[in-house]
Order: sequence, then C-alpha cells, then structure tokens
Amino acid sequence: MLNEMNRELTFHPNYTLLYEDAGNSTARQISQIQALVDQGIDLLIVSPNETSTPITQAVEAVFKKGIPVVVIDRKIETESYNAYIGADNVAIGRMAGAYIGNLLKGKGRIVEVWGLPGSSPAQERHRGLREALAHYPQVQISKELNGQWEKDTARRVAAAHLADLRTADLVFTHNDVMGLGVYEISKAAGLDKQLRFVGIDALPGPNAGMQFISKGILTASFLYPTGGQEAIETAVRILEGKSVKRDNILNSIQVDASNIRALKAQTDKLLDQQYDIEKQSRRIDELTHTYSTQRNTLYITLGSLVIVLVLGAWALYLVREKQAAYRKLEKQNAEILEQKDKIEAVSKQARLATEDKLRFYSYISHEFNTPLSLILTPTEDLLTKKTVSPHELRSSLSLVQKNAHRLLRLVNQMLDLRKTDAGKLALKASEQDIVAFVRDIVQDFRRKADKQRIDLQFITARPELMVWFDGEKLDKVLFNLLSNAFKYTPKGGLIHVLLDVRDNQVMIQVQDNGEGMTPEEQAHAFDLFFSGTKPFNLGNGLGLALSREFVNLHQGYIDVQSEKGKGATFTMLLPLGSAHLAPEEREGTPVAHSPVILPELDEVPEKPAPASGQKGTLLVVEDHDDLRQFLVSRLSDEYEILAEPTGEKGWERILEAVPDLIISDIMLPGLDGLQLTQRTKADFRTSHIPVILLTAKGQMEHRIDGTRAGADAYIAKPFNTVHLIETIRTTLANREKWQRRMNADFVSQSGNRQEKKFLNELTAHIEQNLTDTNYGVEQLSRDMGLSRVQLYRKVQALLDMNITDYFAQIRLKRAKYLLKESTKTMAEIAYEAGFSSPAYFTTFFKQHTQQTPSEYRRSSSVNA
Repeated sequence: MLNEMNRELTFHPNYTLLYEDAGNSTARQISQIQALVDQGIDLLIVSPNETSTPITQAVEAVFKKGIPVVVIDRKIETESYNAYIGADNVAIGRMAGAYIGNLLKGKGRIVEVWGLPGSSPAQERHRGLREALAHYPQVQISKELNGQWEKDTARRVAAAHLADLRTADLVFTHNDVMGLGVYEISKAAGLDKQLRFVGIDALPGPNAGMQFISKGILTASFLYPTGGQEAIETAVRILEGKSVKRDNILNSIQVDASNIRALKAQTDKLLDQQYDIEKQSRRIDELTHTYSTQRNTLYITLGSLVIVLVLGAWALYLVREKQAAYRKLEKQNAEILEQKDKIEAVSKQARLATEDKLRFYSYISHEFNTPLSLILTPTEDLLTKKTVSPHELRSSLSLVQKNAHRLLRLVNQMLDLRKTDAGKLALKASEQDIVAFVRDIVQDFRRKADKQRIDLQFITARPELMVWFDGEKLDKVLFNLLSNAFKYTPKGGLIHVLLDVRDNQVMIQVQDNGEGMTPEEQAHAFDLFFSGTKPFNLGNGLGLALSREFVNLHQGYIDVQSEKGKGATFTMLLPLGSAHLAPEEREGTPVAHSPVILPELDEVPEKPAPASGQKGTLLVVEDHDDLRQFLVSRLSDEYEILAEPTGEKGWERILEAVPDLIISDIMLPGLDGLQLTQRTKADFRTSHIPVILLTAKGQMEHRIDGTRAGADAYIAKPFNTVHLIETIRTTLANREKWQRRMNADFVSQSGNRQEKKFLNELTAHIEQNLTDTNYGVEQLSRDMGLSRVQLYRKVQALLDMNITDYFAQIRLKRAKYLLKESTKTMAEIAYEAGFSSPAYFTTFFKQHTQQTPSEYRRSSSVNA
C-alpha cells in the first residue's frame, strides 16, 4: 500500500505524505492520529486497526474539526468520513469458499485462521466463507484459530493446535503471511503433504502471496487490492475541491497455479517500472536544483497541470458539454505525457553533459599535473644537489621552460574558449596576404618535420592572395591543426598543407597519413568534452574546439574527413572579401606573424646508458615522452631501466623481461594502468612483480581503485623524486624479504633475467600441482614445453640439483611452513604437501631434518 501511495505521489509533487505504523495496536493508532492532527495535517488517510468504538471516536473527532478523512481497507462504526476505499471482503470470502468447496470436491474439514476478530475484514471474510460453504454441507470448518494478521502469532496457535491440523484437509487463512506461518509449522510436523493452504491478499514481491503460490506453499490466494493509489487519487481530488465517490469497492481475482506465472510476470514488471519511476524521479529532482533550464521546463509542466485541473473543474459544471470536455482533457493528458517524455530526454542529455564535464575536469587535472611534475621535480632535484654540471643544469632548465610554455598555452586556450562562450571574443580582421601568412607558419614546423623525417609541404598555385582575416586567431587555428597532425603522424610520414580558391572562398587543407579516426571520433572531433576511444588530451581537445570557434567568428567553416589507419584531412573555408564582416570587425591594421614556439615538439633526448652496479630492472610505462625520459634519466644511475609508452607494449615487455618492479601511469592509451596492474597480478608468471602507480589522480577514491587493482604503492603527481626513489628501494627490499621466506630462495639466487623467468614458471607449475601425487617430471616437462632430458639438464645447470630433488625441496618447504603457521593434522599436511601417505611423509621429513614433524612443530613453537 505504502509503495503504491509513494508511486502515485510522484505525479503530485505539491503533496507530502506523513506515514505512521501502529503495529496492530489500536491504542497506538489512536495516539498517532492525534499526533498527526497536532502537526496540522490537511487530510487524514486511515486504515483502522479494528472497528471498535475507540478508533471510531478518534476518527469522528478528526472529521468534526473539518479535516477530510479517507478510510481504507477497514470500515468504522460511523459515517463521519468523506470516502471509503477497500475491497468487498464478503465477496472475497465467498470466492474463497466456492474455490475451497470445488477443490475439496464437496467434502472435507477446514481449519480457519482469523485476523483480528474485532476488525471488519476478518468478520466479513468469515461471513462470506460461511455463505459459500453453505452450498457444500459436507465441507465443515472444524476449527477457528486467532492469528491476529501476524505470521508469528499464526505459528504459535498452529503449534498449539497440531491435533486439529492432523484431522484437517485444508487451512484457510485471512491473509497469506499467516498461511506461511501455519505452513512452516505443518511442514515441521510432516503435515505439509496432507494439507492444502488457501490465503487472501496475493500481493507481489519476494515475501508475499504470489511468491508463496509460485513455490507451492499456497494452493491459491485471492487478490486483496491495497487501494494505495486510489487513496492518493481520492485525497488529491478532495483537497482540490472536487467531488468524490463515497464508497469505492475494489475488485478481486483468484490467483492459483493456472494464472500465477502471468500475474507474477506482470507484477514483477510493475515493481521494476515502479523502481525505475522512483529512480528517474529522484534524478529529475537533483537536476532541478542544478539546471535553470530544467526548472523552467518543470514550471511550464506544472502550469499545464494547473490549466488541466481548472478545465476539469469547469467541465464538472458544464453537463451539456461533458463529452467535449472529456475529449479535451484526454488531449491535455497526452500533451502532458509528451512534455514528460521531453523532460526525461532533456534530463538524459543533461546527465550526459554533466558526466562529460566531470570527466573533462579530471582530464584538466591530469594535463596540468604532468607538466607541473616536469617543472617541480627537476627544480627540486637541482635544489637538493650541492654541485650541478652545466649540461645537467641546461637540460633541467630546458625541461622546465618547455613545460612552462605548455602550461601557458593551455591556460591561454582555456581563457580564449571562455571568452567565446561569454561572447566577449571580438574579431579584428585586416586584409593580408594569406599565402605568405600560411607559408610562414608551415616554415615554423620545418625543424620538427626534419627531425622526424616527415614530408612537410605547403602546396599552392597562387603567389599571393589578399584575404580579410584576424592574424592572431588564424595563427592559433593553423598551429593547432599542424600540432594535431604531427601528434598522430608517425616518423617517415607526410603532412601537406594545401591552399586554393573554391566558390569565392579560400580553402586551406591540412592532410596527414597518420593513424586516422573512427567514425565516432570524426563526428565529435571538435567537441570540447569528447574523448572517444582514446584518453582525453586537453591540449588537442581545447585546440580543435577553439579552432572551430575562431573559424566561426570569420563566418567560415571547418570540417574533418578521416578513416582509421588512413590519416585525416582538416578543411577550412574562409569567405573572400569583407562584406561578411561588421564595421567594428574590420580593424584595417595587419598583425605580423611571430615565430611559433614549439616547446612540446622538441626531440626527446636519447635514453642514457645504464650505469654499472645496478640493483635491479625497472619498467617505466608512461605515455608522456618528457616525463618518461625524465624518469629513465633519473633512475638509470641505480637501476637498469626499460621504458614503454603504452600499456599493451608494457605488458609485452613485462612478459619478455620479467622486471623487478613496474612504474606505470594510470591514464594510458588503450590498456590503462589499472588494467595493466590487474593483468600483471593475475598472471602467475608476473604476479610477484611490485607495481607503483604514478598518476595525477590523487584523490582517495582513485587510491582505493589502485589498491584494489593490486598496486603496491600509489604516488600522485607532481611527485617528489626522493620519495619515489625511497619507495622503490623499500618495495624491492620488502619483496626480497618475502621471497626469502616463501620458497623463493632458488629464484632469488638467479641473476639472469631469462633464468629467473624460467625458474618462476617452473616453481609455479610445481606449486600449482603440489597436492597431485601423480604429477611428475613427465607432465612438468610438457607444461614447460621441454623434453625430459632438456628439463633435467637445465635444472641441473641452474640449481646444481636434479628436478626430483627440486620437487622434494619444494614439498619439504611447504610442509615446514604448514607445521609452523597452521594447526592442521599431520595427515592433512602430508597430503597438502604432495606426499602419498602420512607414514612416508614422516620418514622423508626425518631423513632431511633429523626431526620428526611433531618434534619440528614443538621446537618451532618454543623458538617463537
């Protein structure tokens, strides 16, 4: 009932429901009614616990105060109420009696379990049952029990009257939950096969009548509509001054095995729809407080509802035009539903926009933190060193300058885009030679093209072409298009810039043969918050979005054509002449082109040579070239460094080299850092490798995600180099201690990377099959992809022992660990360590340790 009320109230947001549960206590219900009246309620909806005089008097007192009263479910002994809503309990009782008579084929004994004897539903259901059974004289009610509407009470009275249940053929309960209680007692007594159970309510849900029928607990039940929806509809009509029907009788149906599947499917779907409605309603409420456009739309809807209500009231007084008014009301309802669908569609768009913006803010943090790391970290390094070589100083300052320029350009682009959104970015056009202008910009990229062996050409058949444009803004547009082309064009590729005149417009095209775009990426290439299948890049995202705004200011057009793997072509069209420009947009003074600073396009320095005396091998997975090169340079004095720009290449290098530690960024193209960590920790060949996540996502929820993925440490950008190095040292030291304790002594002794990889796989295969006494050298050699002879020779060469002894050593280590760290029996330890019998285990253990297993366990306990 309460669910139906709440669902209906979602369509009446101006009303609030105050709800109290009396728990089958009449005295408590009377006090709750008085408390609600004291709160100043406008209308009382009451389901009387009983039809007794006290509750009747309490309801009459409310009615006499001028507060409307709607009575549901049970009647009271007074006419002091506005409307009654409920099922015909006498008719339901008759339906149940007729069904029971037919079910028992006109002969049998019935145990009837009442609700509260003082309530009208219980009395009327009993009377209807009696009337129906009068047509079946050989069907007798052998016992009447008082279940008080509650399952626990029904269980108690059933347990006390098992003798009556043993002689009965059927149990009829005034509601389904009491039927469940009697069923449970009957089942415990072994009577569930003898008795059949019929109840009333047939409510949907996981612990209600329809579920009991599906499980075979109840043979049948009779739907008792709660009237929650009708109660809210009636209450709203009363509060709005409309006439209502005084007695509203709800219909019932019989629910049994013949129709339960269809009804249950329908009710389950209704429950799902109700949940969806409530969820959408909550979402709409949240968006209402956030977006003024949504509030305006909601106000319009509320205004339409008021108009509909006024038309409805007016139609009640115009009897002659009743049919015409009714059709008009249907039309208004259809418009309201259409507006509701529009609101839901706008809400969905707003939700997607909010998600895009939140993702954009996250990417802003990432894009700003990376250059900040490359400014702060080299600076901190220089400050901590007593002496710095000129080459190192120049290299560090160059890195700081490069990333300071990058930050400045990002900030300027964001400010320009903000000005365009606010309509404050004005065009200052002048007539200039666009051929010379474009040639100068292309020439600025010549050094970068030569370094990457890219065929950069400016192609035009016109020696000059005078065009009205804003040099400052068009400079940024061409810079962004060329930067984007260089980012996605591989070494040895081509980038061509074409200029021509078409249909009284100057056409400028930037073509490349890089990786290209998917259809989705092409459709959203100029959208600020779209990242597609690649991690979002703030520089490119802002640059292309800003380029479109600048071209639009020129009354021009920009578009992109691309195919995945076949490059991209950006086409920009600008109108010739000055007729399209407003007088204030024609400045008249040309802006000279100044050389473009390309800090992020400098060539990445060569990887430094590894230093001698390194303590291990580290793998750095970082897509940012400068940061990756800085980490390689900073850590190579102490470790052998491997570096990869993507998660996929990082995983291949992990399998190939089996490094001692992995440092990875989270936001990587394709396979990201979290996925790489999960894959590393899930593979038995690499699960022992520590992982340090190095990322701009420093919030607590991101740290939790990294820990869940299996990361050993999580360091946020911008980071302190000393902290990073000490974390690496501590992590490797702890891993070495763990290896020495956990059967990894032989693996730790090997210094060669390939030998370490082989021993890791060998040990993993043995440990995975340790409990299988039939697992031997033959199966192990097949798992390792070697012949038996090759396996013997390789193990002998690496460990100076044969493979059988290595099997024995691993079993012995496992047994020692279980004897120390567990309380398992000797037999359990023997089988878990791979020994064929406890006796053999004891003999083997004593031969190798000069102690029996029991003596070893006692000595370990004393030492501990």
